[in-house]
Amino acid sequence: MQGVCDNLLLCIVRAWDLTKPLIFCPPMNTRMYEHPLTAEHIAKLKSWGYEETPVISKVLMCGDSGAGAMAEVPTILSVVHQRFQRS
Repeated sequence: MQGVCDNLLLCIVRAWDLTKPLIFCPPMNTRMYEHPLTAEHIAKLKSWGYEETPVISKVLMCGDSGAGAMAEVPTILSVVHQRFQRS
């Protein structure tokens, strides 16, 4: 990670209060998801206490089939709900 904040999401995360929960859902193309850098980046976010809602496998918008699709909305809502119950 280089600390580049060239879009709204990165600007918000860079300014995030690390004492507050942050749940991320990292959808992307299967090749991107399987790249070693992605595992490093996800591990780094988790080391800061951020919580991952893992991707799922299915046919992606690009036509590829495999891991990388964003978790289904009910799954994400469940993760968020569980997180707030722990607070």
